[in-house]
Amino acid sequence: MAAVTIYTKPYCPYCEGARELLTKKGVQFQEIDISGKPDLRAEMIRRANGGSTVPQIFVGERHLGGCDDIYALDARGGLDPILAG
Repeated sequence: MAAVTIYTKPYCPYCEGARELLTKKGVQFQEIDISGKPDLRAEMIRRANGGSTVPQIFVGERHLGGCDDIYALDARGGLDPILAG
């Protein structure tokens, strides 16, 4: 299984939704809290090709987008194959 990284902030309902979906799928992930950390926020924006909202979700170096994006990908049946690597 590929490494999953999720950039988040506290009290973010979209971050919570993304964590819930990944957890439901049994995925372990590295969570990076960017609040008050301009260097990590800049890293997230660079990796997400300008995406500046949280969450931003990556599988390996592949950018999946945010919460709505991974739910839509899952609804189309595309998330599990990506997570499986």
